[in-house]
Amino acid sequence: MTQSPNLLRFALAADAVASGATGLLMLAGAGLLAPLLHVPAGHLMMAGVLLVPFVAFVAYTATRAVISRAAAHTIVELNVAWTIASFVLLFSGWIAPNALGIAFIAGQALAVLALGGLQYYALRQSALRTA
Repeated sequence: MTQSPNLLRFALAADAVASGATGLLMLAGAGLLAPLLHVPAGHLMMAGVLLVPFVAFVAYTATRAVISRAAAHTIVELNVAWTIASFVLLFSGWIAPNALGIAFIAGQALAVLALGGLQYYALRQSALRTA
């Protein structure tokens, strides 16, 4: 466990908000987004469903008085996995998104990677302060 530094708490809270908004958009707006992005609505809905427990876990972790280092590391790892999976989806040929769909998938993947990087940096900084 680590005393919850402000940067880590901020990065986790930002992740929960951004992931929650993206998940809600994909769940509630799958029918509207699918034809715009040329991404199957089922894929969008499944991604939104996958984000629900992730958002709950990140929000829970961010709101603890003491942030668990193991939980924060798990969140970083999940963000990296999501980013990799997003690019695998783009390059696999499983779907054929249009330019807007590619931008949407790549954009959210890069945002997730940036949040994971910020969380990792905050974890490293807190480890240096306690060492």
